[in-house]
Parts: sequence; structure tokens; C-alpha cells
Amino acid sequence: MIWSTYETMARDQMEALQLERLQQTVRRVYERVPHYRAKLDELGIKPEDITSLDDLKRLPLTVKNDLRDNYPFGLFAVPQKDVVRYHASSGTTGKPTVVGYTKNDMDTWTELIARIVTMAGVTADDTAQVSFGYGLFTGAFGLHQGLERVGASVIPMSSGNTEKQIMIMQDFGTTTLIGTPSYGLHMAEVAKSMGLDPKKDLKLKWGLFGGEGSTEAMRRELQDAWGIFATENYGMSELIGPGVAGECKALTGMHICEDHFIPEIIDPETLEVLPPGAVGELVITTITKEALPLLRYRTKDITSLHYETCDCGRTTVRMSKIQGRTDDMLILGGVNIFPSQIEEVLFNIEGIGPHYQIKVFKKGYLDKIEIDVELIDANLLESFGQLEALKQNIRSRLRTVLGVDAKIHLHEPRTLARFEGKAKRVIDMREVK
Repeated sequence: MIWSTYETMARDQMEALQLERLQQTVRRVYERVPHYRAKLDELGIKPEDITSLDDLKRLPLTVKNDLRDNYPFGLFAVPQKDVVRYHASSGTTGKPTVVGYTKNDMDTWTELIARIVTMAGVTADDTAQVSFGYGLFTGAFGLHQGLERVGASVIPMSSGNTEKQIMIMQDFGTTTLIGTPSYGLHMAEVAKSMGLDPKKDLKLKWGLFGGEGSTEAMRRELQDAWGIFATENYGMSELIGPGVAGECKALTGMHICEDHFIPEIIDPETLEVLPPGAVGELVITTITKEALPLLRYRTKDITSLHYETCDCGRTTVRMSKIQGRTDDMLILGGVNIFPSQIEEVLFNIEGIGPHYQIKVFKKGYLDKIEIDVELIDANLLESFGQLEALKQNIRSRLRTVLGVDAKIHLHEPRTLARFEGKAKRVIDMREVK
């Protein structure tokens, strides 16, 4: 099922719509946002200079620090009386980034989520359990309102209290699970510890996961654990929240809602715009946001864009699975590695579970990496030979695939940290002074 006709719009029609909305957005920020007016003036650009989509690359890039430097409302294009909802990041490393929504923004957000959940398989017959944390984080509220628009029943469970989550899931007949993939795996583990077989004792059909990066191996783990069809969706608070893009049943990338967002891929070093199919950093321009319109926002996410019509019939551009972030890339002895690449290797080795942690530190002048990994079967701990063989297998695979030599620590099942929100997979002790 396709929710909106915009999802099947011809390319020339979509680009005409994008240009019209881009021109309106540039005019809006020039007139209403001092930060952007100064940036555009510095570049010698006036709103009337934007005459084609190719002119997009002439516009200034926006970064997260621009929001922090203008905290809390300096980038808003509307007065506070027109803002009906605020959300914000946690601000654990400084001032939070604050986002706002007008009534029209809220309606747009709801509509975008309706598209995303529909392409993932959810209908009015489903009961969805939202296991994101409700609060200033955009995830829970965003999914909640879009699910209601398609007519699904919504359980606003929030995160945590996992045994109660499972009880509600069983008693209410939940068919759709919403949350982070790492928490989804933890919930399946808890369900089994409660004596339940998630595939037989629960009614789950769909899993819509986001809020953190994941790999195809993690998708397989989630589908095997729950017996569900698992899809990934993409968004970030600065852009609107979840709803920027999502996977359809073809699983050939996440469809971007192009009538509201114009994506680009740039080289993160040279800032040059790259051609379709090239891998680089995703940059997004919002073209319908009223409260907080952003020009060319650098997401830091590494992906690629593909414009071929999907098997599902949608013509919107698809972004490939996020390969990592420019700000979480690990450089080890001159080798560039993303945590997701390590995860992909680990998840394809028999005998170890889906929970792990990466530790990076200096020994003298050399970078060293250690990885804590959980075993699936505690009985392996009784066999020194099997443990050593497993360690060597993991080390060998990491050397072959990624070119790194890591020290491996194997742990008993259910002993590593679990996360109800975004999983913290990397501890980089090189940053500690």
C-alpha cells in the first residue's frame, strides 16, 4: 500500500515542486533568520538568485553547532506564539539543540510518519507498542501521531520496565514493535527469560526500528528473535524527527520524502557534491518546515542515494543503509573503521550474541582496540580450547575483513550492559586526558 501520491510522482514533477519550495524556503530564511541572512550576504546570494535545483550547492551548509550557537530560538523563522511543540536533544555535551513546530509542521510530521509506517506494512488493523522514551526526544511522539493517523491502535509504553513491556505485549496483542534495534534485541532476550517463545506466544508481525545505526546482521537477529518483518526508518530532531525516510517491503533502501526534503551527498573533506550512487555524507535541506527551516544540514551520516524506481512502485530517491557517521569513525593506526563494520563481522560469527562493546586506547604511541563480546552458550566457558578457538576466529575475521588486530574478551550471557535508548557501543579512552 502507498499512502500518498507524492511517493509516486514523476521525477520532473518532483523536481519542479522541490524548486518552488526551495525558493520559498530561501526567501523565508533570508527575511526571518538573521543567521542565514548574514551567511547568504557573505556569499553574495539573494533569494532571487536561486533559479534551479543546481543552485542548491551555492547555499551555505548548516551544522549542529549553528543550532547550539543560536540556542534556544535563534534559528526559528516564526515568533514563539506560533510554536505549538518543542523538542530538544539531551545536551549531554553542551547546550541542547532545540527544535520547534508550528501547527502546519505538526500536520506535516504526522503525515510523513503515516507514509513511513504504511510502507513498512502497518495498517489500521495493527496495534503498535511504542518503546521509545517519551519526552524531549522526538522518536516516541513522532511515531505515535503518525500511527494514529493510519488508524492503528497505539500503546504509549515508553522505554524501560522491560518485563512489563512483554506482559503488555502479550495481553494487548501487540502486532507492531517500535523502538531502537538494540532495545528490541534486549526485549526478546527478556521475553525468553520469562519463559515465552516470542514467535509463538506473541502476535508481533512488524518491527519498525530507528534512533541508532544498525546492520543487516542485526536485522536478521531481530527477525529471528521475534519472527517479525523488520524495517528501518530515518530522521533526526533537527530535520523534523523520524519521518525523513523509511524502508518499504522491498528492502532496497530507505525512501526519502522528497517533497519535504532535498538530499545531497557530499565529500565530508572537500564538501564537493557527489553524483548519485557515490558514498559520502548526507546533507538535507528542509523545504516545508515553518518553525525551523534548515539549509543544507550536515547530518554526519555516511550513505549513498539511488534514484531508480523501486519494485514497490515508489519513485522517491532511496538512501542506502547508514554505513557510519563521520563523527564516530575510528582511526586505528591509519585505518578508518566504523563500529557498524565491526558489528557486521561479529554478528556473522556463530556462538556469540548480539551484545558487544568496543574499547579503544593508546599503548605508548600505538592505538589498541579491545572488544567485549557475549557468548550465547555459557557452557563454552568450561572448555578452554573452544574459547581460544572462538577468540582466534573472531580476531582472524576482523583482520581479514577490516585489517585490524583486536584483543577479544568473551563474557557470560547477559553480563554486558543493555540499553533502553541508543546503545553506547564505543568507549574511546584516547580522549581521556
